Amino acid sequence: MKSPIHPPILPQTPAAMMDVWQLGVMAFELWSTSLSTIALRNNLWQTQAPNSDRVVKENQRMVSEKLEASLETGFEMQKAMLGMAFGQSTPWWVTGRRTLMPYHRRSSANSRRLSRS
Repeated sequence: MKSPIHPPILPQTPAAMMDVWQLGVMAFELWSTSLSTIALRNNLWQTQAPNSDRVVKENQRMVSEKLEASLETGFEMQKAMLGMAFGQSTPWWVTGRRTLMPYHRRSSANSRRLSRS
C-alpha cells in the first residue's frame, strides 16, 4: 500500500520559497494598510457628524466588505479542508495566500480610496 504524499513543511524549491516570501509581503501590506485605513476612518468619524451621509455610507461599506471577505476566506478554508479529506493537500504557503487575499485586496483598496478624499 502506498503511503500518502504529504507536502513538505518547509519550501524546498525556489518557486515555493518565492511563494513564502510573497505571503510575508502580503501579510506586511495587510498590516500596514489596515492601520492606515483605521486611522483614516477614525479621522472621518472625528471630523464628520455621526449621521452624515458620508459616515453612514462608510460604515455600511465597512461592515459589508468585512462580511464578504470573511465569507470568501471561509470558502477558501473549506476548499482546503475538503481537499485534505479527499487526500489532496496544499502547502501552507499557498493556502495562506489564498485566505489572506480577500482581506488584502479590500484593505489596500480602502486605504487608497480613503487617502484620496
